[in-house]
Amino acid sequence: MKLLKPLFTATSLILFSISAGVSLADDSTHLQQVENLFRLTQMEKKINESVDSIIQLQLSQNPQLAQHQAQMRAFFDKNIGWAAMKSDITDMYLRTFSEDELKAINGFYITPAGQKVITALPGLVQQRNQLAMQRIQQNIGELQKIIAQPQPVAQEQKPNQPAALEIKPE
Repeated sequence: MKLLKPLFTATSLILFSISAGVSLADDSTHLQQVENLFRLTQMEKKINESVDSIIQLQLSQNPQLAQHQAQMRAFFDKNIGWAAMKSDITDMYLRTFSEDELKAINGFYITPAGQKVITALPGLVQQRNQLAMQRIQQNIGELQKIIAQPQPVAQEQKPNQPAALEIKPE
């Protein structure tokens, strides 16, 4: 029995090191799939374009900020630029998608149809947002009427006490 204990220990260590190596390899290939997805979808470019859009929106809403444009760029790059966000976004994708799912997603995005989705989707989202804003503007009067109506005052309840139910006889 004494001879089996060292054998068991050695076998356990070998199996543990093999499984740890497989896990590291799996983590590495999983990460490679995320990075491939980012490359296919031009994630870095899209994040940087988003920063540009935010700066342009701020400047259009407040032209006096133009004198601070360089500082604003540095601030936004530092906080929401690709270099600042890549690690967190990578972790989100690693948690959300398995390696096999990422392979399937990448398999689609590498096709001509997948590339068309990548290029067409931002324009479609913009059109959808414009349509939504048009419909809100067309029907804003309805919302204003809803907001203008007085709302019933809720009865006060004591903390941790259920609301009283009103039972009406039939």
